[in-house]
Amino acid sequence: MSIHILFIFAKNRKQNGQAGKCRINYNSCKRKVSGCVADLSEWKGMEIAMDSWSNVRTDLALEAREGIGEKESGLHGVEVEEYYDEESDVHITRVVIETKNGAKALGKPMGTYITLEAPAMTEPEEDYHQEISRILAEQLRGILPNPDEEQSILVVGLGNREVTADSLGPNVVDNLFVNRHIVMEYGKVAYNRTKMHLVSSLAPGVMAKTGMESAEIIKGVIGETKPDLVIAIDALAARSTKRLNRTIQITNTGIHPGSGVGNHRNAITEETLHIPVLALGVPTVVDAATIVGDAMGERPATLKELNNMYVTTKDVDQQIRQISHIICDGINGALNL
Repeated sequence: MSIHILFIFAKNRKQNGQAGKCRINYNSCKRKVSGCVADLSEWKGMEIAMDSWSNVRTDLALEAREGIGEKESGLHGVEVEEYYDEESDVHITRVVIETKNGAKALGKPMGTYITLEAPAMTEPEEDYHQEISRILAEQLRGILPNPDEEQSILVVGLGNREVTADSLGPNVVDNLFVNRHIVMEYGKVAYNRTKMHLVSSLAPGVMAKTGMESAEIIKGVIGETKPDLVIAIDALAARSTKRLNRTIQITNTGIHPGSGVGNHRNAITEETLHIPVLALGVPTVVDAATIVGDAMGERPATLKELNNMYVTTKDVDQQIRQISHIICDGINGALNL
């Protein structure tokens, strides 16, 4: 419903000659949603100019790239590749930040950011979810360091399982296929395999419950189990309502828990853990100022009474369950489990 409201509002503003703050990119991409045909390009391409939205937090590199505006489209040190899988209706964007200037402009660390946008990911269609998992597995396998070598991998589910919108990480590890304990006890013959990744998982909780930073707990586990790679999963914050529960971001830069909502915690990166860290996340909340700003046409900076207020969908519990299974299947597929 929120997508349709924003879509109609953008069209009305354009008709009324007030389209200065909105840019609509028209691509020839259409899909059927709930019996009606919607132009995906109109809601996907809708982006608010940087001068109005620079203060709205986002964890998505794609949105940070959109926010710098058309005049900076040739930004040095940032490469953008886009691909649309028509059969699966998934739009894939790869943003590579190669220089410090590019990192400063986008406000993101240097590295690779892969974004999968699936408009129907919130629909209860199991076949479509499996298709998203397949594409996720392909993209994740492509960013894995030394994908052909047998590795020990620690999957970390970040977040607070008591807060539904923040429980994606714990839900993923609850459903993940883990085998390190079996392989170490009985060998790979237990799975009738000669080569197999060793997978373990961890849900460190939040500091309010444990009294420890998630990074501290992860470092302790790494010191004991000696994994070769960490895959961190967390709920993210988006700038656009159209990406809530419909977008998956993969990056090799690690993660800064809580940064999307201004709650900065110790970074979980290769620099802090001394092993490669991949981060995988889905935006589940959006700044309330974004929604109000869309409706009123005001700058988020002027909506001070909405500071630190974040909004999610009313069916977020169901969406988290669906998305956690999509991500589990994607990780299992990427690791050939």
